[in-house]
Amino acid sequence: MKTICLTGILLAGSVLVQASGKPACRLFTAHGMEVEYSLMLQEMTGADMVFFGELHNNPIAHWMEIEMVTDLYREVGNRLMLAAEMFEADNQLLLDEYLSGWISTGRFEEDARLWKNYSTDYKPLVEFARKHQLRFVASNVPRRYAAMVAAGGFEELEKLTCEALSWIAPLPVPYDPQVGSYRKMLKMDHGGGMTSDHLPKAQALKDATMAHFILAAWEPGQLVFHINGSYHSENHEGILWYIEHYRPGTEVVTVATVLQENTEELDEEHRGKADYLIVVPANMTTTY
Repeated sequence: MKTICLTGILLAGSVLVQASGKPACRLFTAHGMEVEYSLMLQEMTGADMVFFGELHNNPIAHWMEIEMVTDLYREVGNRLMLAAEMFEADNQLLLDEYLSGWISTGRFEEDARLWKNYSTDYKPLVEFARKHQLRFVASNVPRRYAAMVAAGGFEELEKLTCEALSWIAPLPVPYDPQVGSYRKMLKMDHGGGMTSDHLPKAQALKDATMAHFILAAWEPGQLVFHINGSYHSENHEGILWYIEHYRPGTEVVTVATVLQENTEELDEEHRGKADYLIVVPANMTTTY
């Protein structure tokens, strides 16, 4: 996979919002150099795809998403296409109908399976796409199919109908259990001490499906801005592993949101997680 990089960056200080000397966030490169927002944006405009890894309840991440989308639209216009983990593939028709103005806001929000923080955190992006007539891809697998895999492995997908299979990545789903993010999942406590050898497979199904529907919608010359939980794209794994598998050489830029007690410099543990790191104070308020 080609990871675009700018060399010889000269820093002139952060351009991110600051108040009384307390920055709401700082922006760093993968190697820990503080970088200007405008330089990051410049790199994004030359990519095929941008993957924004958010913390779902972090207000700074959501603010940065709409800011980046607005600024990228100013640069590339209708070449911009949005996509998000927060919308499941079998809701694509509903989302398209709303963006086209065929159904009301109330009907869309009642019928779609929206996340609880939709109105504050994702609605601004949907409304931006509606206003500017941008394509918005519902990229994620329907959660019921991920739950099936979490319980019984990929074999469970063989029970699905052809119609159901149209909402997931093509079978068999490629899977490498040695990918770092999947190995780590085996050691995580997922609540109540629950662990399962199949949980990384469910994560992989989500990653593969998001990659599949992004690539199915994308055409050369377009710029996809995809929003997902940071874990889905950290270290160029997850969705990025599948993008590279399905279409080698795709040019991508990744962003990750991280929390730190000290935002003056990038902690060693976060270096390399993404091409750009948005570092937010650990005591930042959350949306839920």
